[in-house]
Amino acid sequence: MVEEGALPALEGDIDSLDAALTASADLRAVIASPVLTRDEQARAITAVADALGLSVVLKNTLALMAAKRRLFVLPQLVAELRARVMAAKGEVFAEVVSAKALTATQATKLAEVLSAKVGKTVKLNATVDPALIGGLVVKIGSKMIDTSVASKLQALQNTMKEVG
Repeated sequence: MVEEGALPALEGDIDSLDAALTASADLRAVIASPVLTRDEQARAITAVADALGLSVVLKNTLALMAAKRRLFVLPQLVAELRARVMAAKGEVFAEVVSAKALTATQATKLAEVLSAKVGKTVKLNATVDPALIGGLVVKIGSKMIDTSVASKLQALQNTMKEVG
């Protein structure tokens, strides 16, 4: 059972930690370094946690991970915690790849359509891949919908190889 108000606080902590991991090559080096001692990693991650203003529970978790030399799994922990927080809120991420950037209107409409299909609030993580030529590739969990022109051309090419 999630304590009242704990979910938004955890979500904020996860966002802060994820942003720090993304922005700082030094932090990524510290958590992955086999050269640093447990104490050095613990001091570094405690300083980062204090600077980010993370909750006591997350600070203690990070300290334990440093003591057990498991800080290298921190990016995976952040991703898993984010997925669990979203599941608790009835949300799901959709990875969307398009040939060109989606407009705000297109993104909103796509999120609405996907929300209606999956029965949960959908948050989009949109990227651009010009190699698709046109269309979209949408992945929600283990399901993938590929409406890209590139995949249709590939299917047509495979069909023509089978015929000839």
